[in-house]
Amino acid sequence: MMVLVTYDVNTETVKGRKRLRQVAKVCVDYGQRVQNSVFECSVTPAEFVEIKSELLSIIDSESDSIRFYLLGKNWQNRVETLGRDDSYDPDVGVLLL
Repeated sequence: MMVLVTYDVNTETVKGRKRLRQVAKVCVDYGQRVQNSVFECSVTPAEFVEIKSELLSIIDSESDSIRFYLLGKNWQNRVETLGRDDSYDPDVGVLLL
């Protein structure tokens, strides 16, 4: 299933900037960055539980927030882009030469 992960981490402190880097690193492990704090993640239900758990262990729930948008299997019909589109389709194989 396709999940859109968005986050807002308070970076006013050194600890906040560290949390921001940690959140981004976890998201990179599961998906592709499409904007600064937005990731498209093609995950299984079990991986979705994992990513939520990992992110919850990092953030400060008093000052940070993470939102998950469940786009499902037919996500291509739910995404519309205006302007430059460097998106990818994780369901299509990649050929490396």
